[in-house]
Amino acid sequence: MTINKQKSGIRRPTQFQVLGHGFVSSYEKGAKGKFQLVVSDKSMDKLKRELKTITRKTSPMSFDERIQKLKLLQRGWLNYFRLANMTSKLQRIDAWVRNRLRYCIWTDWKKPERKRKNLIRLGVPYGKAYAFSRTRKGGWAIAQSPILNTTITLERLRKRGYESMEVYYQKVSPMFDEPLYT
Repeated sequence: MTINKQKSGIRRPTQFQVLGHGFVSSYEKGAKGKFQLVVSDKSMDKLKRELKTITRKTSPMSFDERIQKLKLLQRGWLNYFRLANMTSKLQRIDAWVRNRLRYCIWTDWKKPERKRKNLIRLGVPYGKAYAFSRTRKGGWAIAQSPILNTTITLERLRKRGYESMEVYYQKVSPMFDEPLYT
């Protein structure tokens, strides 16, 4: 069997990646020489690409189908990388995915009249709903605006079946003081 010289060798843990995982120094006081397991940048980029294809506004699928596909991807990915430390990265990805879902909802409403009626149903006063339904801003700007952040909240997304990656990660990731296998 031939050995791949690029993949094998003696290196520092911070320069070593295996099966989508990498290592960083654990920045704890008095913990010199200890490292944390993290997700490699390449794996994180692949996750974002896959999330982007599911939450693309032009994908012909219902909101419930989109949520189901997101759940499948998120659960499989998080169960694979559950030993890695990635809470802050997941918070950023969750915020991005929520904005993409809001963008999908905004584009599904299509016409200004439907946008106005749905905003009123969500509790926006008539004048603001009328103004926002006829805005000239793009859908991505509206998805990040306070009008959709306060109306299509995380709680409403949860009721429709959305589960945050960070919440699921907290469920499946073992605590550092617990043994992995019993």
